[in-house]
Amino acid sequence: MPLTMPAEAVVPQPARQFDDRERQTLYDIINARRDVRNEFRPDPVDPAALRRILAAAHAAPSVGLMQPWDFLLIRDPDRRAEVHAAFLRANAEAEEMFDGDRKALYRSLKLEGILTAPLNICVTCDRSRGGKVVLGRTHNRDMDLYSTVCAVQNLWLAARAEGVGIGWVSIFRPEDLRGLLGIPDHVEIVAYLCAGYVDDLYTKPELEARGWRKRLTLESVIHENGWPAR
Repeated sequence: MPLTMPAEAVVPQPARQFDDRERQTLYDIINARRDVRNEFRPDPVDPAALRRILAAAHAAPSVGLMQPWDFLLIRDPDRRAEVHAAFLRANAEAEEMFDGDRKALYRSLKLEGILTAPLNICVTCDRSRGGKVVLGRTHNRDMDLYSTVCAVQNLWLAARAEGVGIGWVSIFRPEDLRGLLGIPDHVEIVAYLCAGYVDDLYTKPELEARGWRKRLTLESVIHENGWPAR
């Protein structure tokens, strides 16, 4: 039995066209997305909503259709307490990398919601999925990691549409998480996310609101036909 359909049977279909209201809804969701730290409600995420969110993540583009992602759902309080302790150790190291006022501002920021969010999600990338040679990954091995980040973004936007906030916690030693969650060596940890319903969000990114950094203008990052001359 052939593995693929005859070429004449595989043809594109008319592309769906979206109206002004549908397009604006997408842009509204993108612009309303926030990295949530301290605004989580304690009630659990509805299973049907979570399924839709994960289905959106699973619909992300992936190099060679290798779909390298897995989603570890972490609800157990003891396991989350262990993850939180790993965060605290890494965060103490990170704090020492800043000086003066920057260190004081860093110390004032809440950078995770591991214990307050009802659900944690660890998103991983199985770098062996698809075999030794993957279409589209032959000259850039990291395309599987980029694909997994696309899944994270899909998850984040779908969650926002469902009224679920997401916070990405990046301050960990990967080996600590790997040991706590039993993740094999060939599987890369891409994102550790906190998830839960939210009633209130900042009108702009919290780091911008608190003076950590300003958003760059769109014009400053658009360049035609190559890197700009300096």
